[in-house]
Order: sequence, then C-alpha cells, then structure tokens
Amino acid sequence: MKATELLKDVPPESTEDWDGDLDTPPARILVALDDDPTGTQSVRDLPVLTSWEDADLDWGLTQGAPAVYVVTNTRSLAPDLAAARVREVAERTLAVARRAGVQVTPVARGDSTLRGHHPLETDVLAQALTDAGEGPVDLVVLVPAFPAAGRITLHGVHYCITGDEAVPVGESEFARDATFGYASSSLPAWVEEKTAGRVRAADVVTVPVERIRTATVAGIDRLLTDLPVGCVVTPDVVTENDLKAVARAVRAAERAGRRVVLRVGPPFARAYIGQEPSDPLSAADLPVASDVPQGRGGLVVVGSHVDRTQRQLRELRARHADIPAFEVDVAVVTGERAARDAHLSALVDRLAAALDQGDAILQTTRDLVRGADPDDSLRIAREVSAAVSEVVSRLVARARPRYVIAKGGITSSDTAQHGLGIRRARVIGSLFPGLVSVWLPVGGPADGIPYIVFAGNVGDDQSLAEAVDRFRATR
Repeated sequence: MKATELLKDVPPESTEDWDGDLDTPPARILVALDDDPTGTQSVRDLPVLTSWEDADLDWGLTQGAPAVYVVTNTRSLAPDLAAARVREVAERTLAVARRAGVQVTPVARGDSTLRGHHPLETDVLAQALTDAGEGPVDLVVLVPAFPAAGRITLHGVHYCITGDEAVPVGESEFARDATFGYASSSLPAWVEEKTAGRVRAADVVTVPVERIRTATVAGIDRLLTDLPVGCVVTPDVVTENDLKAVARAVRAAERAGRRVVLRVGPPFARAYIGQEPSDPLSAADLPVASDVPQGRGGLVVVGSHVDRTQRQLRELRARHADIPAFEVDVAVVTGERAARDAHLSALVDRLAAALDQGDAILQTTRDLVRGADPDDSLRIAREVSAAVSEVVSRLVARARPRYVIAKGGITSSDTAQHGLGIRRARVIGSLFPGLVSVWLPVGGPADGIPYIVFAGNVGDDQSLAEAVDRFRATR
C-alpha cells in the first residue's frame, strides 16, 4: 500500500520533552551484542570490538563511552554455535564489567527486517543475567524499527517502506531468507512463529503509537514498569521521536529495578544513550591513512545478494565503468582445495595490480547458491565469506587500500575480523543520514584505514556509487 495512506490517520508526534531524561548518560553502559557489524550505522564516537578477550572488553568499557558494540556475527552461525557465542560474550562482559566497577545492559542487536536468531539470543542473554545474579529478567522488549531505513512498526505490524510503498515485512524479500525466513508481519504473530508457540501472539503486549504520542512524560515512564513479569513487549515506532519515547520507557523501567532484555534495530542504542542523529560525514571529514601511496585506490567488497545490493552494484558499475571487478567463484571456493587456493592466489595478484591504478571491486558470484537446507546454506555462506576474507587479508599485506567498503552483514563482519584483522575500532559516523557506518581501526594491519560497513538492505540504488564518490573526493 501507499505509505501516505498507511500513515494518514496516525496522530501527530508528541510535543513532550523525552530528551529531558535522555540528556543524562544512562547509569548502565549499553553493550550491543551485534549479530553483524551493521548495527553501528546509526551511532558515532563509540568503541566497537570484533574480539571479546578480556583485554578488549576492558578497553571498550573503560573508554568513557555510554555504549560499546561487540560484533558477535551470530547471524552467520548455526543455532548451537550462535547460542554458545552469545553466552560466552555475555558472561565475559558481565565479569569484566564487575572487575571494572561498571554496570552494563547487554542488548541483542538484530536485523530491522527480522532476520536472525530469535528467540535464541534473548533467551541466552536472560539466562546469562540470571546465572550472574543479575536476573531474573522481568521483560523482553522487541524494537526492530529503523525509521531512517524505512522500517517501522505500526499497529503491531512491521513494515518496509521504500519511497511511498509500504510492504508488510512478511511479504518482503527478507521474509524469504534462505536461513531466517518467516511468514508473519504482525510482531506478536512473528513472536509466536519464532518461539514455535511457546509465547502466544495473544500474550504479547503491543504498545500502540496512539498511546505513545498522547502519553505524558510520567505516562511514558510507567509504560513498562506497570507490566506483569514475563511479558514480551512490542512497541510501535514510526519516527525518531517515538523511538526516544520507548528508550525513555526502558530507562525508567531499569531505574525502577526491572531487568529488561532487548532485541533492537540499529538506532535504538542511539536513542537509549541520548545521542542525536548526526550529519553524514563529508569528504573533508573522512580520514586518510598516512602510509597509503598517492594514487592507491580503495577496495569495494560485495557479498550480499539481496535485490537492493544487486541494483546498487549495477549502478556503481554504470557510473564508474573504469573500476574493474574481480569475482570469487562460489563453485570453486566450495570445491576441491587445490583449485580453491589457485583461484584465490590469482585474485590477490590481479587485485594488487588493479589497486595501484585505482579502485577495485571484489565480489562473489552474483547468482545466489543455496544449500539443501538452512544449515547447509549457512555452511556455504561461511565458506564463501572465508574465501573473501582470505583474499582481503593477503591483499592488505601487499597493498594497503585507501579505504575498504564491505557490502553485506556477514561479509562486513568477516572482512573486518578476518580480512583486515580489526579487533578494536571507533565508529566515527555515517556516510548517509543514520546509514552506513565508518570505522577507524585502532591497531592491527588495518590501523588507520577507513572501513565502511554497508548493510545489504539499506540505501537507494545510487548509494554505493555515492559512497565511492565520497572517498574519491579525498584524493
């Protein structure tokens, strides 16, 4: 349906001052367990970790920041491995926080189009908090909305909006995901579907946007504190202001002594810590590594296969026909070892030569290869991503790129951790309003090389080309 038609009867935004509470830093440091690195695209000036060794967590928690991101990359893992990783990160974080004398709020940062391991991650977080003596958990709050990217929740239904077209998320391409597919657009029904009936849709508490927009400040502060223990809550969020109201309600519940576990989309952390949306980074704002030779190009790594990425890649190639593209052949890298190794070595040689002349694209085969079942699809994705990361790692050792853009969630996580060897970084901002984060690695082989985390499902058709243009302007 038309988005204008969908939204025409929604009451005006509240004029209440939600910021009065959010201007004060929260008592707890929000620790976002990010199931891929794209959760950082709505924030700035925060530490991000791809490692959860005690020293890395201690570094992150002692930076004086109100939030820290830990990239778990669980969206690329089978359920049992994802559960083990979330538990490990949560337990280590809680232990390091205790030693550092700080309190933390662990949050499951998930996809705004509902892909990922749910309820697995919130279940594991709840158990970890209980085992650490910080539970039991009173409420599970789901806030997948990402208004800047056109993901909103209205009357309990989650939508993807592009232009003036609003599509219930269960009818979108994202619902057909090979691993995390689903049928429901109503969040209560989605909860029942994903919990296999353990939580019934009728028992999920929805918070209508009408209530959020007509409530007083005191009413918002009671929004979650008055709910019975054990509730799953899905508030409506249509705009940034609605998101601020929900963040205020969560902080009020925590002050009242309620233990809340959250599964959230990218912008929730920003609202929770009281950070206002910032202007996109201009070419003049973008850092340049001092040791990259003049004329050296940047590397664009494309692994995502969603339709939006395909269109963006086509537009990049159309605008910049001079940028060569080199393809990781999925059939070869998931086959015989010797052929795989020879294929990757040839790619490294060709890419190194190309970067000396300018920008280059490293992409996977554009036809999506599915496995026999969801676990097999994940296996193929992991093997392909490992091959891409190996190429990037070997390439950076020979020819440090001017910048690296990684397109896709799993791709950006593996490229950061295994390709560029990033353990610690700072999110310095985004290239577009609330979208596409820029990291500056701290230490390691990629120290000082701008790293751009570009989700597969965000931006318009021109966004990837515009990102490249922004960096070309820094030469």
